Amino acid sequence: MWCPYLSKDIEVLEKVQKRATKLITTCKSWGYEDRLRYTGLMTLKSRRKRGDMIEVFKLIKGIDKIDKNIFSLADNNRVRGHQYRLLKSHSKLDIRKHYFSNRVINTWNSLDDNVVAAETVNCFKARLDKFIKNNNKWEES
Repeated sequence: MWCPYLSKDIEVLEKVQKRATKLITTCKSWGYEDRLRYTGLMTLKSRRKRGDMIEVFKLIKGIDKIDKNIFSLADNNRVRGHQYRLLKSHSKLDIRKHYFSNRVINTWNSLDDNVVAAETVNCFKARLDKFIKNNNKWEES
């Protein structure tokens, strides 16, 4: 899955949403963050991260029939965190660091036990949205 990692590419995409939210006449003069809150939207970066987490959930739970061996589950006896904690492989090349199988691990491992223990995709989405809303550091990572 494609996800821009250069800040110039991220900004180009984000500008599209900034312009679109300015089309709403009631909040045209507001700041971007205020317009997002008013419309109930999140930044495109956050939406991509959310989509990545949903995809990881589907892979780990076996919902998507893709080889889930792209991830290595951590040994539950030796690691803090939830039962689906993933191990991150060392990358020498910068481009490898931005592959889906590497870029999602830190965010996935930061999720609460309650979120990753969901039984269905819709339940996971609801719990993830609640986690994002309550976690101020979601945007930064």
